[in-house]
Amino acid sequence: MAHLYLLSVFLSLLLSISPSLSSNSEGNALHALRSRLVDPTNALQSWDPALVNPCTWFHVVCDSNSHVTRLDLGNSNISGTLGPELGQLKHLKYLELYRNDIGGKIPKELGNLKNLVSMDMYGNKFEGEIPKSFAKLKSLIFLRLNNNKLSGSIPRELTTLKELKVFDVSNNDLCGTIPVDGPFASFPMESFVNNRLNGPELKGLVPYDFGC
Repeated sequence: MAHLYLLSVFLSLLLSISPSLSSNSEGNALHALRSRLVDPTNALQSWDPALVNPCTWFHVVCDSNSHVTRLDLGNSNISGTLGPELGQLKHLKYLELYRNDIGGKIPKELGNLKNLVSMDMYGNKFEGEIPKSFAKLKSLIFLRLNNNKLSGSIPRELTTLKELKVFDVSNNDLCGTIPVDGPFASFPMESFVNNRLNGPELKGLVPYDFGC
């Protein structure tokens, strides 16, 4: 009986601290993001690593279990780069980083955010290729990467995103052809303008990355 009692106490203690451990992990990821960013207007001033729970920080929204579900940093006058730590925010549904001055490559680890519904990173200075890992974002509905400096071809893996309703990569430096399968069959041409794209893919006639 004594062993059962001790086990019960241990399990109760573990359950009581697990949300805090999760929040602390997410807080560490967000603090790592803050360390990569330049924040002249102190938009991230409340992001205190001494606080276990990041749900008290401005621009961060959590669910009832203290998991970070939304990051709202649009129009925050921040610059710098993103790092792989963002991929640790496993419960994130909304990643809003639009209209800032963030550059560098988009981390492939963002493909680990399998609950993501919306990714808005338009109006920055992101460069390099669109990560193929985004094909793992099966819940994604909105993907807006327009007005950056992205290059390379549009990953064909993205045609498997059945929930995707809005896709905008206009005003970048993308090359190759435009996918025609899956959700791409319904996206307007305005979503692809001002790139080096060669129009819709002609299957069997030219490679999808023709012109890259």
